[in-house]
Amino acid sequence: MTLTADLYFSFRSPYSYLAIGRYRALAEAHDLHIALKPVYPLAIRQPDFFERNHPNWLRYLLVDVPRLAQFHRVPFGLPRPDPIVQDIATRQIAAEQPYIRRITRLGQAAARRDAGEGSGLAFAHAAAALIWGGAENWHEGEHLSEAAMQAGLDLAELDAEVAAEPDALDAEIAANQQALEAAGHWGVPTLVFDGEPFFGQDRIELVKWRMEQKGLVA
Repeated sequence: MTLTADLYFSFRSPYSYLAIGRYRALAEAHDLHIALKPVYPLAIRQPDFFERNHPNWLRYLLVDVPRLAQFHRVPFGLPRPDPIVQDIATRQIAAEQPYIRRITRLGQAAARRDAGEGSGLAFAHAAAALIWGGAENWHEGEHLSEAAMQAGLDLAELDAEVAAEPDALDAEIAANQQALEAAGHWGVPTLVFDGEPFFGQDRIELVKWRMEQKGLVA
């Protein structure tokens, strides 16, 4: 029997990027479907988060993420541009957020099309690899079109849906966030399996162990 799980994911989260490739590999190697559940990042949900947070939070992240990427042999580079428009000096989040709105809605549109073959996860993985893998101007040119193609999707079709249904997509993204919180967490990446949340990029072996207890097979 195919096992199912939900992966709550943000395109602005480097830890989501570090996790998604290994979760995708887990799904592809087993009778397992992991559904993509995009959420907006804290910068959108709690715009004052970075102003309130300890200044060492960012300092540590800039040490930890490249180190983890090197350990897992995953390409890494700071986003160019950052999906969130933000004044780095003041940490203030801009009111208009064209990059993160578009990419998160694209992710939700991709998730709508996933009937069990993993296209939602594949699109998020390819897009995150652009954003966090060092691609310059990841939002322009053929970058996202190629990411969609890797997932068996058409970017023009996804973009048309984003333009036509922004409110509906945002409602689905908000529902994803509510489901994440109902499952017992609030951050990303969080995988929820059989009602149990697993938060962080370092929980994948633990997830596999739990799934094996529930009958996970290749």
